[in-house]
Amino acid sequence: MSATTPDLIDHTLARMAAAWNAGDAAAYAALFTADATYVAFNGQMMRGRAAIEDGHRWLFEGPLRSSRMTHSAGPAAAERHVRFIRPDVALVHTAGGGVQLAGTAELTPDRESVVSLVLVEDDGSWWIAAFQNTRRQHAGPKP
Repeated sequence: MSATTPDLIDHTLARMAAAWNAGDAAAYAALFTADATYVAFNGQMMRGRAAIEDGHRWLFEGPLRSSRMTHSAGPAAAERHVRFIRPDVALVHTAGGGVQLAGTAELTPDRESVVSLVLVEDDGSWWIAAFQNTRRQHAGPKP
């Protein structure tokens, strides 16, 4: 693991958000390994880069057209944790970000997510091998 590894992981996450915000399903899917698994917030599972691209093309052309992925990277990533399983395998958890729908002024609490990712390093680049998105639950009043 090099001194710049956290920056490279952050760069991968930033590229993911940029591809989403551009509505570019091919660029979004290109960040994943060929055999990646992707579990959406509703439990839908996509297996492989091609399925991830097809699923996101449908989203970007339909219900999530012009949506924005908020990115919890860089110095403001207070709710991001990276744990290296091995020097070339990282488990990443992010919380507080999510997908802001088109025409909304800000990310609403009901759209916030907790995301778990497994990233693997290959030849100096980090690729997403597994992605799990779960809607964030906010504590309510105690019974």
